[in-house]
Amino acid sequence: MIENSSATAKTNRRKGGVLKRFWRSVRGPLANSPMVRSAIVLLITQFFRLVHLTNPRLAGSSDLEDMKRGGEPFIAVAWHGQHLMAPFLMPRGVRFVAMFSRSKDAELNARVAERFGVEIVRGSGGRERTRGTEKGGARALLVLKKALKEGKTAAMIADIPHGTPRDAGLGVILLAKLSGRPILPICYLTTRRKVLQKSWDKTTIPLPFGKSGLIVGDPIFVPEDADDAMLEAKRAELTNSLNENTRRVHRLVDGTA
Repeated sequence: MIENSSATAKTNRRKGGVLKRFWRSVRGPLANSPMVRSAIVLLITQFFRLVHLTNPRLAGSSDLEDMKRGGEPFIAVAWHGQHLMAPFLMPRGVRFVAMFSRSKDAELNARVAERFGVEIVRGSGGRERTRGTEKGGARALLVLKKALKEGKTAAMIADIPHGTPRDAGLGVILLAKLSGRPILPICYLTTRRKVLQKSWDKTTIPLPFGKSGLIVGDPIFVPEDADDAMLEAKRAELTNSLNENTRRVHRLVDGTA
């Protein structure tokens, strides 16, 4: 009995290895196929619509109109890995533009966002000003500033791609300084979800047929004359707000800290 179980396990491992090698050999060509990319984007958008429709908000969640309490337009921010439902988390009638990095990993997310009518800006808001400039961050911030001036809300991810997770970069703080618009920390979670534990940001994929929780933090304003010390203080304030409100939405959804 034990020998048979061992043999079965070895066979399954060999099959798994063959499937992995096959997937690695075809994923590149598939990713470069416009038809395949379009099909994947369509499937993802339909999936997120299903998630939205089948996860009613729990009592105790913030109301979407809470986002307007600091004035409009505003800068909506979330952590990496917790931003997938952002197109459904805007108050009715709010137009918004989102910044996505230039990485290949962000390309699919950007295409999905476009399907939901989101205007896309390419760039990266780094922790260091020079790093952000090298990645097009300076240009992207100017584009977002212009969008805010036109009355559009800006959506950004607070932490830096493949950097330190759950630690805000300076990009969003600089945008708030340049534009004079408030930062709104947003935390969303569903009762049914899949956490990709091996991803650097512990990406959380919401699943259908559960409940959802939304916590919107207090607006954060950055003075137009803020010096480096003030910018760092505001960066820390945003980090602390997102982390505290992430704990709050976990307690709301899971009944835990």
